[in-house]
Parts: sequence; C-alpha cells; structure tokens
Amino acid sequence: MDLLLKIDFNKLDPPIAYGNKIMLIGSCFTEHIGNALAEVKFSVLQNPNGILFGPDSVCKSLLSYIENKKYTQDDFFQLNEVWNSWQHHSRYSNINADDAVRIINESQQQAHDFLKNADWLIITLGSSFSYRLTQNANLGSESISNRVANCHRAPANWFEKDLLTIDETSLMLEDCLKRLKAFNPNLKFIFTVSPVRHIRDGVVENNRSKARLIEAVHFITTKFESAYYFPAYELVIDVLRDYRFYDIDLVHPNYPATEFVLEKFADSCIDENSRDLMQEVKKIVIARKHKAFQPATKAHQQFLMAHFEKAKELQLKYPFMNLGDEISYFSQT
Repeated sequence: MDLLLKIDFNKLDPPIAYGNKIMLIGSCFTEHIGNALAEVKFSVLQNPNGILFGPDSVCKSLLSYIENKKYTQDDFFQLNEVWNSWQHHSRYSNINADDAVRIINESQQQAHDFLKNADWLIITLGSSFSYRLTQNANLGSESISNRVANCHRAPANWFEKDLLTIDETSLMLEDCLKRLKAFNPNLKFIFTVSPVRHIRDGVVENNRSKARLIEAVHFITTKFESAYYFPAYELVIDVLRDYRFYDIDLVHPNYPATEFVLEKFADSCIDENSRDLMQEVKKIVIARKHKAFQPATKAHQQFLMAHFEKAKELQLKYPFMNLGDEISYFSQT
C-alpha cells in the first residue's frame, strides 16, 4: 500500500553536473539547497543580497548584479545605531557605514562576475506580499512608495503592505529573465516555491500568496524553454503533509523533510555520474568532520593518511572541485 502521494518529476534535460556554476537566490529554503550543494563541492554562490522572499526583491537584486550596481552611503539608513540597506538582508548591516558599503559592494562584484558565467540560476520564491515605504520612513536614498526587500524591524507605520497580483509577478519575472538571458545566453533557470508558510500573514492569506507565486512561475516555465519548475512546495505540503515533518514552530520543514526534498532534487535535477560522485565526496566531507579522541594513535594517523590520498586523488581527477580544506586537514599526519 502506498503511504505517500506520488508526484511525477520531469527530469532536467540537460541536468546539473559537477563543473557547472550555480547561483541560488531567494527565501531561506534556497539556502537548504545551496548549503547541500556547497557541502559536496559544487560551485555555488547563494543569496548575494541575503535572504529574499518576494519576486520584486529577487528581480531587483538580479538586475543589480547585471548592472554591477555600486552602493554608496546614501543608499543606507541608520536605525538603532546600525546602518542598513533596504535591498539587503540584515546580515549585511553594520554599525560602521563604510564597512556596510564595502561589504555590499564586494558582494555585488562577486555576484556580477559569477552570474556572467553561471550555468544555472535557482530561484526560490517565498511570498507575494510586498512592502512599500511611506512618508513616515527614514528613507536613505529610497523614494516613498519604493518596494523594500527587508523591513529591518523598522516601525510598522514606515510601510504599506500589499499582495502582488499574478500579472505583476509574471511581468516582473518575464522581464528579469529576458535581461538575464541577454546578459548570459547560456543561463538556465530552476524555480521553486518555498514550503515555509508565512503564518504571520494569516493562513488564508499565506495560501493566496503561495498560489499566486505558483501560477506566475508556471507561466514563466511555459514561456522560456530554459526555465524549469521543481516542486519543493508540493513535496512538503502534499506528499509529506504531516506535522512530524515540521519544526517546533509548525512552519519550517524539519531536517527529515528537508533531506527528503533534497533527495528528490538530486534524483530529478542532477545527472547520474554527478550523483555517484556526490557520494564519494560526502564520505570525504564526513571524515573531515570526524573528531578523534586520541589523535596521536596509529589508527587515527592511518585514517588521516587514507583520506588524504583519497581527497588528493579526487582533486587531481576533478580539478574544478575545491577539496583544499579537506586535503589540508588530512595532511596533519
């Protein structure tokens, strides 16, 4: 008897392979995928603006990478002694304005250079809700009614909240992808919708928000041959559909749920040879995390030597893979 609802997966053609450069952008669920790929040594760059939830902020950020936008202190505002950018996650905020500008511009340059030669862009959208600045806001260089990517816990009366329509989102994404393809004609896209529910918006409102994202994304995947949809949202909401697969907040998928989605992602989006290599790399990575109780023993030295040779062999065979940290660790014999 089947205990899980089946979902048909259309495998990517061509699939992701080692040696591909992969940029990831969007909600916190993006980082689950990005961290998993980075751990097994895929070439990834994730969230150069930090976590972003809405299609408006995702598109605005991607266009800024194409243009290699340079920020100045005028683009920042100070709140509670910290300098923030309306277009960046608070991980880029800093008590020193010059440092905040420098760090963001370094990230911009890295994103521009990476995107120019990337093979894949994975976009995870989280919410259709958008926030605009009002006349009460401490603006920086942003104009009233400009949409922001992050509210930085500023007073609620600094913002007006609205729900993007399907047409608005579709047009944003379509224009963004056209400009991305002009910038990098070889770029391919994978869209996902985050299964993390934005309960603060309300249960009914969250479902409306997700439905609009799903409809807009499917419009885009029919419009662009190089755009694909991976059903991360459906895997959690429709296949697992049990609170055992959620964290204590009943909103975020827990570790088993995330691993389930990542396994399906690998099966449908990554080529077979790369999946086999992932298992070899994973063994090296796990061994690197091993903490020896008695590091001076002959057994531990043999363990280090065996994995040093294996890591060196993989590095020589796959020069695009960076196993420098592992090789350095295992060389401590």
